[in-house]
Amino acid sequence: MLLKTQVKTTLAPSPLERLVRTASEVILGKESQIQLSLACLIARGHLLIEDVPGVGKTTLAHVLARSLGLHFQRIQFTSDMLPADIIGVSVYERDSGAFKFHPGPIFAQVILADEVNRATPKTQSALLEAMEEHQVTVETETRRLPEPFFVIATQNPTEQVGTFPLPESQLDRFLMRIELGYPDRDAERALLAGTDRRDLLASLDPCMSPAELVELQTDAQRVHVAPALLDYVQAIVAHTRRSPDYVAGLSPRAALALVHSARAWALLEGRDKVIPEDVQAVLPGVAAHRLRPAHDSARRVDVGAQLLAAVPIP
Repeated sequence: MLLKTQVKTTLAPSPLERLVRTASEVILGKESQIQLSLACLIARGHLLIEDVPGVGKTTLAHVLARSLGLHFQRIQFTSDMLPADIIGVSVYERDSGAFKFHPGPIFAQVILADEVNRATPKTQSALLEAMEEHQVTVETETRRLPEPFFVIATQNPTEQVGTFPLPESQLDRFLMRIELGYPDRDAERALLAGTDRRDLLASLDPCMSPAELVELQTDAQRVHVAPALLDYVQAIVAHTRRSPDYVAGLSPRAALALVHSARAWALLEGRDKVIPEDVQAVLPGVAAHRLRPAHDSARRVDVGAQLLAAVPIP
């Protein structure tokens, strides 16, 4: 009698798992921040990274663009930059006798707005329409931006010299704000002893196509959110509106951002429904930059931890 031998097969990692793994090989010890960045992208939002220079903000943007096979443009913001430097400008051509529009760097799928708070408020506002409506209007003509469209902005801490604080209307356009922070001892040692990050970036291959990313963004919208989960989101939002700790509470747009981000995080975790832990994972990134403490002494309070402690799961 012949005995059948069972062969153990190992499932190939999904494109999302490969992407997280690939990014983690370049940005060492920051898997949580990488996942938050991907959740922000899958939720069709925009990302603000605020931290001191030199911790990998720009490198993270490069990694995401290359790993996803997206057209990437970096815009270095400076105090003398004008809106036309971002959006583009119409130039008169003598041969044709007409004006021809020359698109600016905003016409890319991934935009790195590097050190965005070093530009004046007038230049910062050039991003508003693009981020909210995925289009720009130049001389009464509206031009669509490519899809997917993802803005990653970096900013230095506001106490540094030469910065212009982003207004609340601009901050609200960012689905999430994260900090990378310094690496731990083991990750920093591997960084010091390993391959140069620029060489690693040059060797990265895309883990998925732009079409697959768009499909993931559509799948995230189908992730189930139970009524009880919506009760939890509304309880968090209601707490911020009546709490004396904040100047103003979270808006309906912020509540939607919390739901969209939780759906994307659930998809990253391989689930087809949102659980409270998904909301808790994205809450600091979604809420902290939208809430202004009522007291100056509370500016460094961990808003995410404060809300999680104050609002129990229904």
